[in-house]
Amino acid sequence: MPTATNGSTSLYYDREGEGVPVVFVPEAGLGGWLWGWQHAALAGPFEAIVWDLRGTGRSDAPPGPYDLETLVGDLEAVLADCGVRNAHLVGCGLGGAVALQAARTSSRVATLTLFGTAAQSGEFDLEPLFAPPDDPDTLRESLEAAFSDSFRERQPEVLEGIVDWRADGDADREGWDAQVAALEGFDASEWLVEVTQPTRVVHGTGDALVVPEAGRALARGLPRGEFVPVEDAGHLCFIEQSRAVNDRLLGFLEAQTDEDR
Repeated sequence: MPTATNGSTSLYYDREGEGVPVVFVPEAGLGGWLWGWQHAALAGPFEAIVWDLRGTGRSDAPPGPYDLETLVGDLEAVLADCGVRNAHLVGCGLGGAVALQAARTSSRVATLTLFGTAAQSGEFDLEPLFAPPDDPDTLRESLEAAFSDSFRERQPEVLEGIVDWRADGDADREGWDAQVAALEGFDASEWLVEVTQPTRVVHGTGDALVVPEAGRALARGLPRGEFVPVEDAGHLCFIEQSRAVNDRLLGFLEAQTDEDR
């Protein structure tokens, strides 16, 4: 089982494919299952690296609260262990905030793709997404906050699969609280101008956890930011409309890779 270490904390990751690395940073409390749809699409033309935040899945869960700088340090540890000098980062929610902070402070970040992310902590309302991993009914109910009504009606079998994956890999209450604490006081609005990497801010138009206007404001504040709406999708729009999102993501990453050659 591949692991990186930050201090005494062991961090599990998975890597597959060859080419320029794309590193996925998950939402608070959610395991690596979150990026399964993108991992399958990118592993081949790119190297896809998925890791579990401290407090989640197969990574260690030291006592919290955690801060953003620690989570960025964990990301750096994963990149170093993989021998990655330059990577495209893809993050959601808390993972998007981690990616933003890393882009400001690290020389390893080539581009950003941020799903359901805002520049200020007050724009995140992630609590409805939490459910105890050992409570399937509550896990199922919490998905109402993550997906649109139409998706839940069309894809009940996908939701049942997600319930099983969450039961196996999501954070418990202690891990969740420790992770979400990293967003307390988060305010990137004053330093967004320092994040000069090409950035796509992708947002489901029906996102109930981070409103789309917060994503638009984030994109406007970034020197090379672009807002990409995903119509009729919720917070986890990259699962709801994975084919369309993957096409856009691949096109963006391939264009940036070509420019760097």
